[in-house]
Amino acid sequence: MLHNSHKLVIAGVAVAASVILAGCGGGSQTTTTTSSSPSGSSSNPGTMFSTASVSGLGTVVVDGKGKTVYILTSGGHTNVPCDDASGCTGLWPDLPFPKGVSSAKAGSGIKASLLGSKKLSDGETYPTYNGWLMYEYSGDSGPGDSNGQGIKSFGGTWYALDSSGNPVTASAGGSGGGGGY
Repeated sequence: MLHNSHKLVIAGVAVAASVILAGCGGGSQTTTTTSSSPSGSSSNPGTMFSTASVSGLGTVVVDGKGKTVYILTSGGHTNVPCDDASGCTGLWPDLPFPKGVSSAKAGSGIKASLLGSKKLSDGETYPTYNGWLMYEYSGDSGPGDSNGQGIKSFGGTWYALDSSGNPVTASAGGSGGGGGY
């Protein structure tokens, strides 16, 4: 017979396992990805880009993990600095190429001619789309999320990109928060 404390431990382990399994990607996402990523790209999200339909935004650019990518705009500038020193990349992770990779691959819906790269002062090379440096948002837990859309922080406003490489200025339902930085 199990004591109450053992039952609690077992229940806690079961809940933790459920959370971990749910985070491993099941099949019940609301995003419709228009291409599948090649194997290995999920560990290097900045090596492959495609488009996906994201609720409230339409068809937007996503990285190799299927997550919405964002750009930081300010006064029409395409590459507003987002760096470790300001804490920006803690909230808005950048997507550097892995060692030995110098360009991204265009998946379904992406115009290969708009993919580029930019080497920054940190010595790393990053993918660009239509000249924009791309970032993930730490508040997005997976594909289909767009919680970073329209957030004003770090000297500008964050937007998803459409397949033509233009900022999507529509707001997603339920987005917001995270401002005040």
